[in-house]
Amino acid sequence: MKVQVLGGHGGLALGFNTTSFLIDGKLLLDAGAVASTLTIDEQVNIDHILITHCHLDHIKDLAFICDNCFGMKKESFHVHTHMTVKKMIQEHLLNDIVWPDFTKLPNREHPTMKIHSLQSEVKTVIGDYGVTPVKVNHAHDAMGFIIEKDEVALLFTGDTGPTEKIWERGKEIQNLKGIFTEVSFPNKLQNIADLSDHHTPWSMHKEMAKMPKDIPVILTHLKPNFKTEILLELKNLKESRLRVLEHDGMIFSF
Repeated sequence: MKVQVLGGHGGLALGFNTTSFLIDGKLLLDAGAVASTLTIDEQVNIDHILITHCHLDHIKDLAFICDNCFGMKKESFHVHTHMTVKKMIQEHLLNDIVWPDFTKLPNREHPTMKIHSLQSEVKTVIGDYGVTPVKVNHAHDAMGFIIEKDEVALLFTGDTGPTEKIWERGKEIQNLKGIFTEVSFPNKLQNIADLSDHHTPWSMHKEMAKMPKDIPVILTHLKPNFKTEILLELKNLKESRLRVLEHDGMIFSF
């Protein structure tokens, strides 16, 4: 699998895009930067979109990818997420107030976007992939995803604080090749991280003891205004399997 990081930060600023991973050019995980980083032809090529949770930095480009690709796709974009998140996208984003409801445009039979509900810990075939959503410790029924194709599996937590179940499921996967997870705040803001269900380097250091052993861990979602401080604190951990996203646009091959 090839993972292209369209956006890997926990905030939006010049040079920093919000969360969006493109897998093999066809499967999108979160929609924080897809419309602003890909050509329209590349956007049209996407078939399925996984959404971890309903926060704006993970869903905002659902609006713009629909607008950009309207009338250009033979098939709808298929969005897969928890029922709670589906409801919030429909009520608060694609609601004909904030933005047109592309789940019924150009018509209900053949809309630009269809949104499907996933049940936590139930593996589903989505395109060429086996996808297992697992609830994590973040707001509004947030879920991470274990994504499998051929002999490769990857684990994406999305936004989360200290959590349990996804690590238990990850340990059951024999062909797990990489973990993408988050660290958002510096250690001095541990209280804010706790309140918002995010990680600091300190809490991530403790979290690594729960993870499947000897699997590379790629950290994303750093807040742009604290990135330098967080990078220094992560370096001081001296964890050899940690890798921090250096910049948006990076490509990882597994």
